[in-house]
Amino acid sequence: MSEFDVKHHPTELRYLSAEKLLRVEFDDSRVFDLPAEYLRVESPSAEVQGHGPGQKQTVAGRRHVGIMAIEPVGSYAVRLKFDDLHDTGLYSWDYLYKLGEDQETIWGEYLASLEAKGLKREP
Repeated sequence: MSEFDVKHHPTELRYLSAEKLLRVEFDDSRVFDLPAEYLRVESPSAEVQGHGPGQKQTVAGRRHVGIMAIEPVGSYAVRLKFDDLHDTGLYSWDYLYKLGEDQETIWGEYLASLEAKGLKREP
């Protein structure tokens, strides 16, 4: 993927550690505050998303997770290192934008999945 394939480019990424939020500002003036828990349970890694359709895992017990490091990956993504030691997901700019734009829907689906499986957000 080249920078020309990316629809949305961030102008700023800032981790607000006290709030455990990643604030991402994009070149179209959209600003998203993405909770670390949300980013962790929606990680683009194969561990969470699976290797094909219908294989997504519901990750429970991450209510208090934080981000320890943000590492750039080329000019198209970042790797987030979480304090539960998960660090295999590459968050492309477009994926971060989608997580921000569709946050209410995606989070609602996650909460419904937890409930359906008898799982909790608390560790």
